Amino acid sequence: MELRLHCLEVFRLTDPVQKAAAVLALAPPPACLLDCTASLTHDGPPGRPPRPELVQPQDVPRRSPFTLEGHCALVHAIAHIEFNAINLALDAVWRFADMPVAYYLDWLRVAQEEAKHFTLLHNHLRTLGHDYGDFMAHDGLWNLCEATRHDVVARMALVPRTLEARGLDATPIIQAKLRKVGTPHALAAVAILDIILEEEVGHVAIGNHWYHWLCQRDQLDPLAFYRQVAEQHGAPRPKPPFNLSARRLAGFSDTELAALPTVTSA
Repeated sequence: MELRLHCLEVFRLTDPVQKAAAVLALAPPPACLLDCTASLTHDGPPGRPPRPELVQPQDVPRRSPFTLEGHCALVHAIAHIEFNAINLALDAVWRFADMPVAYYLDWLRVAQEEAKHFTLLHNHLRTLGHDYGDFMAHDGLWNLCEATRHDVVARMALVPRTLEARGLDATPIIQAKLRKVGTPHALAAVAILDIILEEEVGHVAIGNHWYHWLCQRDQLDPLAFYRQVAEQHGAPRPKPPFNLSARRLAGFSDTELAALPTVTSA
């Protein structure tokens, strides 16, 4: 089957375990065809299960990571981000036509690594007697994806370089809290987050690469265009502390880092 169409079919799957397995089974060219020019459509959100219940971000209950229930809620929240990230990467493959072959291969790789992350977190949850869907979650990640569905440049500006870059900043802080908890399940989660953080640097780097490639193609000023679309779509503003070393590895320039508010090294 043609790769982008196959990604759309997987995007529509509702069962998270089946979706993750299907993503990991996707084969890149030359094992399959790739039509960079096909115009594919899908109405509505990606396929997802009836749970978790989606509420406004402020309505997601806060729990202490020092309790088992709080630990599970925290891991569930990260698993929910990773499940959304699978759909975000699949969407980048199937939705946007007329990009170079390397673009589709990059975002296929991202989708497969996000599927791996989700599976690691989901399996960890299951060892503690919980499943994905057991806790409330919010839909903020998908809202920004939906807002940029007609503009690949805005998508590259705001999803990997804003939403995923926030993960680079937040993960070391979460790991520090889990190390303070110090239980075997907390330290197991730290090890999973080590894997996720290393690979998320690569995901943000892919977003940076294609954002700057598109800006050069379309003769856009990267800094000015970013400010424009961030305001237009109400993208979340970056908040310190920032993981500057990870952001540099992910391809943010010194000028971009200097523009961050009250920069503090993570």
